[in-house]
Amino acid sequence: MEIREILAHNLKTYRRAQGLSQEELAHRAGIDRTYISSLERCVYAAGIDVVDSLAKVLGVEASDLLKRPERGASRRRS
Repeated sequence: MEIREILAHNLKTYRRAQGLSQEELAHRAGIDRTYISSLERCVYAAGIDVVDSLAKVLGVEASDLLKRPERGASRRRS
């Protein structure tokens, strides 16, 4: 699993766990919704400031968004 896939997986997992739509997460983080979608689809690589903004909105550490999921967790294939 590459770093973009890890971010995509964790971003989507934390977002859904909080019951947030891509649009609401984007609004709270001051980011365009289509960018959130692109991150979750591994189209773009996020800069460190974006990762930090998303983590703050989701109430986690930035490192949590980049942490490799435990084995057995659902994996995104590209």
